[in-house]
Amino acid sequence: MPHPGLTGGPIYLDYNATTPVDPAVLEAALPYLTTHFGNPSSSHHFGAVPREAVARSRDQVAALLGARAGEIVFTGAGSESDTLAVRGAVLAAPAGRREVITLPTEHPAVLNAGRSLQAGGVTVTHLPVDGHGRVDPACLEASISAGTALVSIAFGNSETGTLQPIRELAAIARAHGALFHTDGAQAVGKVAIDVEELGVDLLTVVGHKMYAPKGVGALYVRDGVAVAPTVHGGGQENGLRAGTENVAFVAALGQAAVLAGAELSGDARLGRLTGLRDLLHRELERLLPGRVRLNGHPEHRLPGTLNVSIDGVRSRSLLAAVPGVAAATGSACHEGVDAPSEVLLAMGLSPERANAALRLSLGRWTTEDEVREAARLIAEQAGRA
Repeated sequence: MPHPGLTGGPIYLDYNATTPVDPAVLEAALPYLTTHFGNPSSSHHFGAVPREAVARSRDQVAALLGARAGEIVFTGAGSESDTLAVRGAVLAAPAGRREVITLPTEHPAVLNAGRSLQAGGVTVTHLPVDGHGRVDPACLEASISAGTALVSIAFGNSETGTLQPIRELAAIARAHGALFHTDGAQAVGKVAIDVEELGVDLLTVVGHKMYAPKGVGALYVRDGVAVAPTVHGGGQENGLRAGTENVAFVAALGQAAVLAGAELSGDARLGRLTGLRDLLHRELERLLPGRVRLNGHPEHRLPGTLNVSIDGVRSRSLLAAVPGVAAATGSACHEGVDAPSEVLLAMGLSPERANAALRLSLGRWTTEDEVREAARLIAEQAGRA
């Protein structure tokens, strides 16, 4: 069934910016906006059902990550989860550990959290990435020291889809006594994640990247890891994130985790998304021979993300001239900024190639017909360049 929010509009190829709320997710949230309105911290009758909903959702998110329920902290957004992970880990770190190691290709929430710590004397080190956007674990090994408090490297890049060797990187951090955080915003629900197997200490989850509403997220905090809260108040979420829980959205995130787990256990659905991504790439290459350049890793990338540069065009102008396709030139956090993508520049791409880049991201309701038509519309306009 088509999603009601996608009917009558352009072809939606911007799932990395945000996903439509799945109808089953909406259904899970509605009772807590209508009948079960109580505060989950209340000890009386009206708090019981909301409290049970929060506990159930904690179990559901934990199950998706291979974690324990007590290791899940609900937040209001992915940026908040990233900030809690980076600032919280460093502020709670032992004396002498005053360095954060990260990548220049990270989400602005991670980069800006690092910058905010520099005023207090924390050193922030940015490791280089290769032409595919991947970091070499040997580079981390050469840079990390006894003064490193945290390594923060995203699981999958929001612009290129490039996946990092998280297991190897986390093992290096652990061997040196540092914590390891990964921003899983784009990866959770799209690739299998087991926090125990990966060895990460902190992992960010974002609701609106996995068919839940905007305004809810989570942070996995490994049992025993010390994190200083960034929002102070009444002690909710084990004292790590104050504020009455948004029960409806937390319930929605839990249901979204259940749906994601079902998709991950069914290889056909994920294979379908990879197939559609590759079909889109092939169609663009067929219609624009010799002009399409892949940005990102050809193998180690998210199943629904395709980032390509088309020779001879400026992507922002191209998309503006193709109203039948809703896509992006880069991260939604930077849309509207008429400058080359910092992610692509960090990979060594020229400003010209970076300015020609399109991020085409597919999702649950993308169809083969839409992929073929989108390729035709994009190629038709690019052919006029």
